[in-house]
Amino acid sequence: MAGTAAPAAEPPGLETQRREIEALVQHHELRAGDSWYMLERRWYDQWKEYVETGDQNSSSFPGQIDNTELFEDLESYHLKDRLVENEDFVLIPAEAWHKLLAWYDMLPDQPPLERKVVDLPSTVKVEVYPVEIFLCLHSDMENILTEQFSRADAIHTIQKTMRKLFEVPESAETRLWMKSSDTSCERLRNIHMTVLDSCLSSGMTVIMEMRNADGTWPSSRPQIMRNSVDEQDSYRGQPGVCGLTNLGNTCFMNSALQCLSNTPPLTEYFLRNAYLEELNFTNPLGMRGEIAEAYADVIKQMWSGRHYSVVPRIFKTKVGHFASQFLGYQQHDSQELLSFLLDGLHEDLNRVKNKEYIELRDADGRPDQEVAEEAWRNHRRRNDSVIVDTFHGLFKSTLVCPECSKVSVTFDPFCYLSVPLPVSKERVMEVFFVSVDPAAKPVQHRLIVPKAGKVSDMCTALSQVTNVPASQMVVADVFNHRFYKIYQADESLSCILDRDDIFVYELSRGAVEEDGDELVLALYLRERSHYREYGSSNSNYGTSLFGHPLLVSVPRSQCSHEALYQVFLQRLSRYVRAPDPSEEVEEQEEAEDDEEEEEEEEELYKTNGVNDDDEEDDSDKPGTSKREVDGQGEGSESEVNQSNDSEEQVDSTVVNSSSTKDCRNEDGTSVESAVEDEAPDISGSQQTRRMPSEDDEEEEEEEEGTRLSPQSSERHPKRKCCPAKRSKLLFSIQAVNSNGTTERSIGDGSNTFSFTSQPYVAIDWDPDMKKKYYNENEAEKYVKHPSMEIPHQQTRVDLQQCIELFTTVETLEEENPWYCPNCKKHQLATKKLDLWSLPEVLIIHLKRFSYTKYSREKLDTIVDFPIRNLDFSGFLLRKTSSSGEPPSRYDLIAVSNHYGGLRDGHYTSYARNKDNGQWYYFDDSKVTYAREEHIVTNAAYLLFYQRQDKIRQPTLPTPLDSCSSLTHSASGVASPNNREDGATSCKGKNLNLLSPHGVRGRGRILRLVHEYRGAATFGV
Repeated sequence: MAGTAAPAAEPPGLETQRREIEALVQHHELRAGDSWYMLERRWYDQWKEYVETGDQNSSSFPGQIDNTELFEDLESYHLKDRLVENEDFVLIPAEAWHKLLAWYDMLPDQPPLERKVVDLPSTVKVEVYPVEIFLCLHSDMENILTEQFSRADAIHTIQKTMRKLFEVPESAETRLWMKSSDTSCERLRNIHMTVLDSCLSSGMTVIMEMRNADGTWPSSRPQIMRNSVDEQDSYRGQPGVCGLTNLGNTCFMNSALQCLSNTPPLTEYFLRNAYLEELNFTNPLGMRGEIAEAYADVIKQMWSGRHYSVVPRIFKTKVGHFASQFLGYQQHDSQELLSFLLDGLHEDLNRVKNKEYIELRDADGRPDQEVAEEAWRNHRRRNDSVIVDTFHGLFKSTLVCPECSKVSVTFDPFCYLSVPLPVSKERVMEVFFVSVDPAAKPVQHRLIVPKAGKVSDMCTALSQVTNVPASQMVVADVFNHRFYKIYQADESLSCILDRDDIFVYELSRGAVEEDGDELVLALYLRERSHYREYGSSNSNYGTSLFGHPLLVSVPRSQCSHEALYQVFLQRLSRYVRAPDPSEEVEEQEEAEDDEEEEEEEEELYKTNGVNDDDEEDDSDKPGTSKREVDGQGEGSESEVNQSNDSEEQVDSTVVNSSSTKDCRNEDGTSVESAVEDEAPDISGSQQTRRMPSEDDEEEEEEEEGTRLSPQSSERHPKRKCCPAKRSKLLFSIQAVNSNGTTERSIGDGSNTFSFTSQPYVAIDWDPDMKKKYYNENEAEKYVKHPSMEIPHQQTRVDLQQCIELFTTVETLEEENPWYCPNCKKHQLATKKLDLWSLPEVLIIHLKRFSYTKYSREKLDTIVDFPIRNLDFSGFLLRKTSSSGEPPSRYDLIAVSNHYGGLRDGHYTSYARNKDNGQWYYFDDSKVTYAREEHIVTNAAYLLFYQRQDKIRQPTLPTPLDSCSSLTHSASGVASPNNREDGATSCKGKNLNLLSPHGVRGRGRILRLVHEYRGAATFGV
């Protein structure tokens, strides 16, 4: 301690002492951060009196420096409150203090009262009373120590003091929290910031937190959704082999993070805590170091070897905070996230604190080597980070004016290469052709059509195969047993995705001609539930769609129920069996049976406590339908049909007018009219009936208004009619909307349908009738055209071809012209990019998503990229003369995959572990072994390559026979043979992740695998 040190030198003469100290005190300016010392005023005055006497033997000799009067007590040496400068003490600069200390020494055990000069908002002054702060560890909040720190001290000083006081190892990663009250805590993130700038004041507490062995922080542990604390604490696995939980459409983020996590130089940089000294909190282009810290937390957890899976919730929140496009849980592009993340990490870790302005110069005929070195030097003057060290390269850009031939050469840095894929002008489409012939099965065709063509082009291609005129074809997208969309002939084929189920229907000539007398009906098949909903005053039945819808041509003059029934029965004759004559029954007998059934059902209603006054006379009606429960068809929603009982009849009657003209009800009305009125779904009776005239229809409409009212059923007395035979109705007909649901205003109460827009009708089947007369196996049958037997050769290109396309001369688009300095105007110049220098880790972005003015598509071309020895020597302009392995050879280390189309999809990744050299397949929280031969697929989207001269050999042995079948062991890794994700069989084909009969994206991603939530896998 300075106070106990012996005088270092013989003191000079008293006059010399006086001159030196007075000069230092009077002429020394206050500078922020300098140290000054407090000296008791009594001792200082006595010293001045002593040196002014000039007598070294004077009785006024001050003796050792003594500040006793400034302390409250001599145990804690706590400074007295409210001391006044120049009354109780004086302030002298550090140089003057050290001279006096050397000449006179200090009383034993007394601490020197060193004080810092602080720069306050309005003045610069010596800080007499430092900030008194309480210190403690997060793991032991009861053990609190008190220390004083200057407002000019950096937070790093507090951290060092706490490490010393609490004996925290230097290797332990720590972070500090500032606690101002019982509930308020704030991170002290920038350890280079001063106590004053951090707003630390006396009485506040600084808490030191140490990172756990599993990479988490104790304060964040409750926020981490863990499988089980016991499981995680006991789990020990290969570092880096760790899944990432899907938070909701975040597979794009997980895929990019897994690729970066398995980029050795970047991961090692974070694991050895090198980022802590390079966090840039003041960069206006950065994120105040928050993105770098959040990314570091994820990497530390993934590489702790103590997690099956990590939940990157905090990282996701930070990304959404600084990049609003990633807010929420919508689907995004992994390349866009990667681009943002690399840029954010670079700015957060940029070693350049103050970026200087640099004016870029054109080449102007100078040698490429000179211009390139200048460009790279200028780039590093403003951008210097681990991201630049690892991922940035340089390419040469050459622009040539088409008018004056001015050549402009610049060298620009890049972080990744976005290489185009060769685009074919043709497209292969698979469609089902449905002939107008009812006996013909649908035929599946494979067609080659123009990629930028229209629906009419597809019809023309199909017409050449089927000999059916293209004008008599209608194209529809069938989804969930209904028409998702019916296309117009002039619509673009880009609207149709490869996974869509496309049906092409042949229509009769009368339905397509302008003056044709036929109407095209969209026909749905529905199955009713077995029971009617109890407690309802109407006949409410749940229905569900099934089978394939049809487009049926119907003469406009035959839109009555009985005519439509015959047309539909004929159209479905291939898989619907018509009733045999032997199945006809006596109407009187069946009416009596129905009456008994109705009475039983009425009793059932009463037993169940349902009072249905509106249906008390239902037992009098012939052919009243069964009450049924709601049923669900495959992939469809249940919907309720509300109509009167007569519209839901299963066994309705069609009575020959000649055989019933003398049959009367008790009220004298004709049975024929009564039956017609109560059974709008008229069967296709073999007996002939005249078509109703306009007068008849008007009368029926008037009667319909009466019988549709709930009270009308009460007016009908019990009927007595003559025996008559009639045919069974297999189904009833309902007018519906495009979704296949009944609207009460459509088709109700009329014997003839009236269609004002695109007509949709449904035929409703009773389950028993459907089971008896509808052949489901026959209905699903189809024929494959010989074109389907020819193996579809998927397009394959080499990665080198894509790189050649990247370096090909192109003409700038009109939206992006170049300003020619010679012509003094914007020109559509030609542009050529060439690679000059490549980084240690090269990211190649395959531009699978193609956007033009006319179309949008995803290219499923298989790009053959090498796992090892990707040689760029043929593409680099700068040639190296160094001996040995050229620095232009790269090995693959990670791949980000995208399965699906433009509107939806799923991201996964392959990556090679840097420690054991084993390849793994990452599918969100699930991780499995991978084989090299399965990595090259048409889903590859982002390729990560590392230069061979920088690749470090694995330090751990490769897992035993990773290709064999593995059980879910403690390591949590399942073998490819046990995968549910299909990754082992995806080479050379596009995995169908989205079922054609499931939900079609529409705002959510369909997951390929279900996460296994036991301790045996990496799933959470």
